[in-house]
Amino acid sequence: MEFAKMHGLGNDFIVVAGEKALPDNAAELAVRLCNRYFGIGADGLVYILPSEKADFHMRIMNSDGSEAEQCGNAIRCVAKYVYDNGLAARSELTIETLGAGVQPVRLTIENGKVAQVTVDMGRPILNGLDVPTTIDANPVVGHPVEVDGREFKFTAVSMGNPHCVIYVDDAAGFDLAAWGPKLETHPLFPRKINVEFATVHSRDQVDMRVWERGAGPTLACGTGACATLVSSVLNGLTDREATISLAGGDLRIRWDEASGRIYMTGPAEAVYTGSVDV
Repeated sequence: MEFAKMHGLGNDFIVVAGEKALPDNAAELAVRLCNRYFGIGADGLVYILPSEKADFHMRIMNSDGSEAEQCGNAIRCVAKYVYDNGLAARSELTIETLGAGVQPVRLTIENGKVAQVTVDMGRPILNGLDVPTTIDANPVVGHPVEVDGREFKFTAVSMGNPHCVIYVDDAAGFDLAAWGPKLETHPLFPRKINVEFATVHSRDQVDMRVWERGAGPTLACGTGACATLVSSVLNGLTDREATISLAGGDLRIRWDEASGRIYMTGPAEAVYTGSVDV
């Protein structure tokens, strides 16, 4: 199998193009190939497939074999891959996702290669039952959740995949490994959840660290950055456009007031190509 190793701000993927449909053994392949000691190593395995609704269809298998509905860093990698490898010649494309439908992307080209990708991430889902959580409220803002005797307050947002955003004093130094998995699997979240720990420094800048559902701690999460901006606006902490700073770098997120849509701008990088026996 031919593949490209790519990353969006350090959130890394094994990207495969040329398949006609998602292989039956995609989950097993993701677990094996994403292993950082015995495989290629990645946060996820991404397939670029044909689409009847868009230019391309993206399917994402997490490193634990579960399927992700959407991934903001992966969609930027897919956009860069198809343009840089001659599968698309336009700077505006559409990519079908499992959980967020068809998403338009706009490419910034420098020296014949994609340098930045702006993704129309759609409108956030704020109804608690639809995120999903077990909470019948719209929106779910500042809701308590208790784990191991500690109470956190979270805001729930879906960007096609579920997120809970929690504000802490020092996101960069927060113990993700201690609290991330316990919150991910809390009964309030029937399909598990991505957990963002955020610290607001100004109305234009937020630090965020993430525990991703099915992958654990990652250096960046595009949908999580979008959810963090939405949460911060709902909590009155930032303006509708801000820089979300992750461990792997910065994303610029804008929540358009007129349309209600979220726009994410950031880079994607190709690391190397190779082949592997599957």
